[in-house]
This record gives sequence, structure tokens and C-alpha cells, in this order.
Amino acid sequence: MSYVARSDRPSEKAARYAELEGEILAVLDGEPDRVARMATVASMLADAFQDYFWTGFYVVDPTRERELVVGPYQGTLGCLRIAFGRGVCGTAAETGQTQIVEDVHAFPGHIACDGRSESEIVVPVFDPVGRLIAVFDVDATRRAAFDTVDAAALERLLGRVFGGTHPDPARDTLQEIGQ
Repeated sequence: MSYVARSDRPSEKAARYAELEGEILAVLDGEPDRVARMATVASMLADAFQDYFWTGFYVVDPTRERELVVGPYQGTLGCLRIAFGRGVCGTAAETGQTQIVEDVHAFPGHIACDGRSESEIVVPVFDPVGRLIAVFDVDATRRAAFDTVDAAALERLLGRVFGGTHPDPARDTLQEIGQ
């Protein structure tokens, strides 16, 4: 039997994100550990959205220049390492911009960790001084599952959870691909 997300949430996406943001912030209140924060965010978001097929973080590896390593996630096996500039996650890390991909099969250089993935959103995560610490990746099994509502809500939530914003506001723009 496959997992089914909670069905008692608001049906409107923005309202669902707003409800979740309050819950996530309440659960994390006083918790300083970054891994615990990431695990909680991935778990609570995966539980709230039917379209979230793979939900998790790729963390900047401090021992390897310009490389992400898989962090806390919910879902099937994820790629273990992704170079900056490679695939959707590496592109988000390289550019510092949220990536919305309506059709992952049309994205040049897409890394297929699980062939059932059809669309994806990846949000860069910054610390309080503006350093990239991770990217937050969500895959869906249907095309065009993500839009600017998802991007705005996830950017806001991750900024509040990890205390960061993009160090260069001019680069903090959304990049939509595959429309």
C-alpha cells in the first residue's frame, strides 16, 4: 500500500501552505539543529500534499567544492551527490534561483533519480548571512504540478525556518522552465 497524504487540509494551495507554515514553525520553535529542522520540514510537507512524490534537501557539502549531498528527505531513493550546475538541483545551487520545471524530461541534463518523476521545483536555502546551505527539492508524478504559488510559499517558509534570504536580491528571481 502506498502512502496517502493527509486529506484534512485546506483545498486551496496558498491556504494550505499558510496553515503548514504555522505548524512547522511551532514544531521547530527552539530547535537549533539544522538536520532536525530539515527532516521536519521534509516530513511535514510530504504529509500535506498529494503531489509531493519526493521531498527533501540536498545539502552543500563543506568538504567538496560546489557539490550537493543528499540530506533529510521523504520518498524513494534519491541521488547521493549532485554537482553545482548539473540537473535541476545543481542549477538552483549554481544560480541561487528557484527552479520550476513543468516537464522534467524537457529539462536539459535532468538527473532521473526515479523515472516516475514528471515535474519538479527546487528552492535554494540560505543561512542568515546569505550563504547557500542547501536546496529543497520536490518532485511530482504529474506534469506541471508546481507554480509560482508553490515557489513563493516555499521560499518564504524556508527563509523563516533557516533564517536566510538570497544575498543578492537582484538574483532572487524565479526561473520557470518547460512552459
